[in-house]
Amino acid sequence: MQTRPAGDPNHFARALFSGLPDRYDLLAEMLSLGQNRRWRRAMVDRIVPAHPGRLLDVATGTAGVALRLAERTSAFVAGLDLTEPMLQRGQANVAASAMNERVELLLGRAEQLPIPDDAFDAVTFTYLLRYVADPAATLRELARVLKPGGAMASLDFLVPRRAFWRWSWWLYTRLVLPVGGSVGGRGWIAVGRFLGPNISAHYRRYPLSWTVQAWRDAGMTDVGVREMSLGGGVVMWGTKSLG
Repeated sequence: MQTRPAGDPNHFARALFSGLPDRYDLLAEMLSLGQNRRWRRAMVDRIVPAHPGRLLDVATGTAGVALRLAERTSAFVAGLDLTEPMLQRGQANVAASAMNERVELLLGRAEQLPIPDDAFDAVTFTYLLRYVADPAATLRELARVLKPGGAMASLDFLVPRRAFWRWSWWLYTRLVLPVGGSVGGRGWIAVGRFLGPNISAHYRRYPLSWTVQAWRDAGMTDVGVREMSLGGGVVMWGTKSLG
């Protein structure tokens, strides 16, 4: 079973997510046992106190995080994703909201942002680093568009540390998740089979300690980590150095 994107990770991600938008928001909550929304809120909580005027949300998907950021701040929010069908669903979500004048969606790659240096007061990204060829270079690119002193926060899955919860997580991701994904159709079955092995493989190659150091190497200071839901998710945050 494939555990990491082979060849061009961008092409792989587009293929994986293009068939998901119609039921993405509902099934993301179902298959995460309701934790996805809680994790997103914890990430957004790290950005709100910064009172940003301009926000960038990378890997925005159907614009769920972008809309939450717009609701909880007065900022202009740009959401960027490389999968057109996900952005189309996101645009429909934005149009149906009261935030359509403050949320703009863009097509683009996290590894090569079509954005000048120091353009945003805050940056967020979700479920991103497992789908890029070079996580360290991607973090540097995300930090590049962030103003000095600006806040960055992220959310992703994690493998629990404690043996009991790690074994429970393994059973859920290898057995329950693939079966549960079948209610969403063929695209969700593929995600259900891929996700657990992909998460495990990513953290074998890039442990959490490595990721913290990669944030620092990208110019981020005061890097913080909060493990969520017994270690099944992780929220990270930091501030871009003024120097």
